[in-house]
Amino acid sequence: MTGERPFYNVFTILRGFFMKNPIRATIITVDQARAMLKDQREQRDERFPQLAVSGQYILPDYRLTRKREAFKIRRHTFLKKHFRSYVAFDSDNGQTLWIHNFPSLSEACFWLNTGLKPGDTDSTSSYQEWKTEHTAEIEVLKEQLRTQHHEKKKPVAAPKPATVTVKKTKHVKK
Repeated sequence: MTGERPFYNVFTILRGFFMKNPIRATIITVDQARAMLKDQREQRDERFPQLAVSGQYILPDYRLTRKREAFKIRRHTFLKKHFRSYVAFDSDNGQTLWIHNFPSLSEACFWLNTGLKPGDTDSTSSYQEWKTEHTAEIEVLKEQLRTQHHEKKKPVAAPKPATVTVKKTKHVKK
């Protein structure tokens, strides 16, 4: 033996893989997210579900809420508007839709990229190291969000309705 630990080398290789893995997440709209949830709900009882859309997605300004009704086994999942909150959707395998809420865009990207949450301590890759490695990609996603918000805020120039001016005339008594 030359003094190297074989497991250490495997972990450093895996760590490098997670650190250099590019972010493949795309920003989606509420309608697309609801369609994904509906597709998952419809295929819940199938043995081998095939989701219509597979990939990694982030829904900005929403939060996932679950509601259990009395004497019901199933949970009902809803999307609720929540400023500066992100819902991450992961359906890379095309069969399972994994969903989590996150308070920041970088945390959602970290989960989609590594499968870990920022508080996980059982891995060799830390959230801060990952964040410094992927700063440019996160900024690109933030810029996409800014442009989407500016497009929503711009008022649509609606054509002015044609106004008809009626000139009132005095009626003369006879």
